[in-house]
Amino acid sequence: MAFKKTIGTLISGALLTSLLVGCTNGNEKEPEEVANEPNEPPTEESLSPEEGAHLILWDNGDEEAEWAAYVAEAFEKAYGVPVELQEVGHTDAPTKLETDGPAGLGADVFNAAHDHLGKMVSAGLVYDNYYASDYKEAFMDASVSGASYVDQDGQLTMYGFPLAIETYALYYNKDIVEEPPTTWEELFTTAKAFQEESTNSERRFGFMMEPANFYYTHAFMAGYGGYVFGNQNTNAKDLGIDNEGAIQSGHFLASMHDELLPLAIEDITGDVISSFFNEGNLAYRISGPWDVRNHESAGVNFGVAPLPLLENGEAPQSFSGIKAYYVNSYSEYPKAATLLAQFASSEEMLLKRYEMTGQLPPIKSLIEHELIQQDDISTAFLEQALQAVPMPNMPEMISVWGPMQVAYTSIWNDGTDPEQALKAAREQIEDAIATLSP
Repeated sequence: MAFKKTIGTLISGALLTSLLVGCTNGNEKEPEEVANEPNEPPTEESLSPEEGAHLILWDNGDEEAEWAAYVAEAFEKAYGVPVELQEVGHTDAPTKLETDGPAGLGADVFNAAHDHLGKMVSAGLVYDNYYASDYKEAFMDASVSGASYVDQDGQLTMYGFPLAIETYALYYNKDIVEEPPTTWEELFTTAKAFQEESTNSERRFGFMMEPANFYYTHAFMAGYGGYVFGNQNTNAKDLGIDNEGAIQSGHFLASMHDELLPLAIEDITGDVISSFFNEGNLAYRISGPWDVRNHESAGVNFGVAPLPLLENGEAPQSFSGIKAYYVNSYSEYPKAATLLAQFASSEEMLLKRYEMTGQLPPIKSLIEHELIQQDDISTAFLEQALQAVPMPNMPEMISVWGPMQVAYTSIWNDGTDPEQALKAAREQIEDAIATLSP
């Protein structure tokens, strides 16, 4: 199985050289020659590090940097290849590589958010995952599809080596609710009962979420049968944000406003929701693992559960985000770099990552691991992750967020008919996509 490389429009050597004069980075030395094209990838032969290989790895700071350093040290012991770790955030790395990659200054392996993948592939910055068939069998479907992209030949190709998966779920206050609801009908009932205890001096809410944030409302849209792009978010010409299921989810949100949360969108911010939950005046909220420490520090006795089933019996399909390592197509040592990415995303290293960072490993074999199973919060997020849909990684997705926010705000604040609001969003999205550069 050979690596694939997707090469975007090539800048002429003279122009590229002029653009990159003096573009050194930190303690990296300026290369003797500017590389105008990606290097040749490995072939069908078994991978082993190139002679004299030494690698640069970009990853986040804090606990993730500690884990990356652990991986680098273990990899050098196993393969004899030294790895220099540099702190470059996973959301910054793709943009930085656009310049540093062709200049020979980029990392050989780097951490990136999966929703940047389409742009990276189009720019020819990454090799495909040499071991994709193994990953498709061993890893969660959401992590595989998030780290994959439809290439120029129309083939869905896996590029990333998944490290962590993140999604949101239902937080509940255990001092208010003994057991989490399994259906939204049950949640509505218990939430209403708690709200009835509100007083003029202490206002209480049964449930809160950010109802205009499509990152969250996608869960309901997809649960009722709506979708962003067709063919599992790979066909931008097929929009499903105003089909019958999506419209039904709009009515569901309207009922949520009328029965549980009669506030304007502008008054339901993340900070407001967090304050109510920390003060014990909110029974349920939707959020991700980033709020665990926040509520623990506030002393809230809380639990986390998967999102309850909808009235159609289906589970809401939350958006998920996938962090993955990618191999720079300009790497001088693509074999060694590929081995590092594979090594880092092995079961052993991902379990260590969970121990050090608390981030959920997307590999199936670890779902039942005792270290994870003994943590009720981790298992709840993992269970929801199994129902999750990766945020689309197509460049066209940038045209979706704004119109969907406008549509849900109109439904929530103004009582606009969901069909009318979502069809207007569709038209705006189609117009915006049409203006994107080919």
